[in-house]
Amino acid sequence: MIIQLENTISPEHLSALEEKLSAIRYQTNRVKTQYGDYIIGVGKAAFDIRSIGTMPGVRDIHQVSDAYKLVSKKWRVEDTIINLGDGIQIGTGHFAIMAGPCSIESEAQVEKTVQHLQEQGVRIMRGGVYKPRSSPYSFRGLGIDGLKMWHQKAREAGIKIITEVMMVEQIEAMADYVDIFQVGARNSQNFNLLDALGEVDKPVLLKRGISGTIDELLQAAEYIFSNGNERIMLCERGIRSYEKAYRNTMDINAIAMLKEKTHLPVIADPSHGIGLRRYVDKIALASIMAGADGVIMEVHEQPEKAFSDGQQTLSFPEASRLYKRMHQAYELREHF
Repeated sequence: MIIQLENTISPEHLSALEEKLSAIRYQTNRVKTQYGDYIIGVGKAAFDIRSIGTMPGVRDIHQVSDAYKLVSKKWRVEDTIINLGDGIQIGTGHFAIMAGPCSIESEAQVEKTVQHLQEQGVRIMRGGVYKPRSSPYSFRGLGIDGLKMWHQKAREAGIKIITEVMMVEQIEAMADYVDIFQVGARNSQNFNLLDALGEVDKPVLLKRGISGTIDELLQAAEYIFSNGNERIMLCERGIRSYEKAYRNTMDINAIAMLKEKTHLPVIADPSHGIGLRRYVDKIALASIMAGADGVIMEVHEQPEKAFSDGQQTLSFPEASRLYKRMHQAYELREHF
């Protein structure tokens, strides 16, 4: 159960509401976000919701049976739109492309990538400054100094930044230089990190875990929302399976399912989803037709020289062709 509270609810009316819920053996949790004030009620007793919905200070009440409540579409029928400012929005009716290298490598690389994105009208740049790598000997990013350099170059070009945060301790230092915090697959159930990102007024892109289910992804998003941050996007990036012909099994089904289950924007990551450059365009287009609100993809001037993930990264000319095809696919989908 989700109870939406009036912003002006008095302490007396709030106390009366909590007592009413306690009397019917419902556990209550207060959630205050950037946009709303809620009480989440968890219990099994049957009751007439009008007895609570008509109490002073209650704006609305919704019965939500899902374990994940705040991110469920059962109570919020209007989809969430993430506003990044400067006319950049993500969500239903606002297709977004996020493109850039796997890793931020140098100032020259950033300048060339920013120029490429500007020329193609792409306004969100992805890249990693802290890289979770399978091998401890692989390149692990330029850290906070690299992020500051990248931020300066991107700001001059009017481009927003999405990058991965790996630890709670990194959030404060990164916050002034990031437009979207990304939670990678390895951290999708790092609940301390999710809790902390719930306390930050920055959008969060939450990737599905390496072997995570759809419900686990939604529950992870619930951690962020329940700690105060409604600005969440979900990302399908492929899951680990028995198949060895490609990097991951891109779950196109999940995109359609998530659009039905949640009001949050759903983003596709075809680069990680298949892990092979020659198929990224096909998976990107399939994801759009399945309902994705945006695509995050890896591009590099010279993929064969990339410090990481070159095998799944598109060159600038390849990416430019795909940007156009993705917009065409989105326009076609909107006419269905």
